[in-house]
Amino acid sequence: MAERLAFVTGHLARARLERQLADLRDPDFQWSIIDIGVKVAALMTEQIIMRRLTIEPGTDRVILPGRFRGDIDRLSQHFGVPFLRGPDEIADLPAFLGRKGLPPDLSQHDMRIFAEIVEASMMDVPAILARARKLADAGADVIDLGCLPETPFPHLADAVRALIAEGHTVSVDSANLDELRTGAEAGAHYLLSLTEHTLHLALETGTAPILIPSQPGDLDSLGRAISAAQAAAIPFIADPVLDPIHFGFAQSLGRFLEARKRWPDIELLMGTGNLTELTDADTSGITAMLGGICSELAIHNVLVVNVSPHTHRTVEEHDIARRILFAARRDAALPRGYSNGLLQVHDRKPHPSTIEDIHRLAADVRDGNYRIMTAEDGIHIFNAKGHHVARDAFDLFPKLGVEADGGHAFYLGAELSKAETAWKLGKRYAQDEPLDWGVGADLPEQDRLRLREAGHTLRGKKEP
Repeated sequence: MAERLAFVTGHLARARLERQLADLRDPDFQWSIIDIGVKVAALMTEQIIMRRLTIEPGTDRVILPGRFRGDIDRLSQHFGVPFLRGPDEIADLPAFLGRKGLPPDLSQHDMRIFAEIVEASMMDVPAILARARKLADAGADVIDLGCLPETPFPHLADAVRALIAEGHTVSVDSANLDELRTGAEAGAHYLLSLTEHTLHLALETGTAPILIPSQPGDLDSLGRAISAAQAAAIPFIADPVLDPIHFGFAQSLGRFLEARKRWPDIELLMGTGNLTELTDADTSGITAMLGGICSELAIHNVLVVNVSPHTHRTVEEHDIARRILFAARRDAALPRGYSNGLLQVHDRKPHPSTIEDIHRLAADVRDGNYRIMTAEDGIHIFNAKGHHVARDAFDLFPKLGVEADGGHAFYLGAELSKAETAWKLGKRYAQDEPLDWGVGADLPEQDRLRLREAGHTLRGKKEP
């Protein structure tokens, strides 16, 4: 007879919990979900559960969220049914139940990435094509050709035609109307950035415009451009323009909110480069935050830029962010537990084993092979002859006895250095495995092949 499980949760997690359980498709147990009436399940108390919970007859076990801190035994005695504390994350529920489950579905998104080649006018056509291929492989949907002020771009039309011939969607970004006209006549799909005073170019060429205010921050002028485009019945996208920090950033966020209130159904675009490029901070968190704003405001277009070396993975970051946020919005859930792609510097659970776990494991080792692990107190290395702990890999070398074995010393040095890096950053370390930098770095080829053979996805895309 199938076991009957009841899962107690709150409003935010209910939809995702239901999807995760439905994906198991397991005939060995039946399940039901009880929304206890709080927003966040971790905030439920014993008193709330005792007062509000009604358990259906025949229920074999009740599963509570992992972050519930009440007395499980007291609840079991009160209701006469075994209560269990489940995993902290819904994504870990299949393993908790002893089932394989399905990985989170990151195949869908509803955001178009415009990736700008800022210095396109200074590159020849083959170089532009090569850059475009890399951007498209990283997740870009539209290749935007940037036109620099006072910099001739005589091969602009050739570049547009060559990109289209390779199957790319193309936009042209210039303050020069002649360059915009050249791009449009060569077949460009979008023109950035037109105002109420230059919209006529889109009407004349039939190219979709990205509209901006004629004066910085002037939503009324943007509104006039929108009205003119609507009257002409042409497709368009509006950009209220995001400003850099200390140069109107907070106010510009307010413009996006106001724009969505004024025009609830039009397509909007946000250029994220004014934050990613102009802030000395790792871009993955900035991208996640701006992506969340876009997700809440139904902004389905972003313009991303990579000029500064610290933003060299910005397209990959926007790609995984749009997939995570789409999945979380679909599940009415927080954007947690879907992917580690944006957790590049730190991991949420860096130490899977406790200090006590490692000491127990070390006590059972009976051979001379060194095991390396990390815990809150530092780097552990142990074999049958000893167990050493340090926070600096160099402190361990004199204790290992490998001075006369160059190959072994090199291996241990490389692994201990990697373990030290992981420990200092709060990343998860696994001996003989590469550190996981999310989408901040390419996977080693052997790992890409292993994932490809397993049918997994990289950055949410199916590998060929």
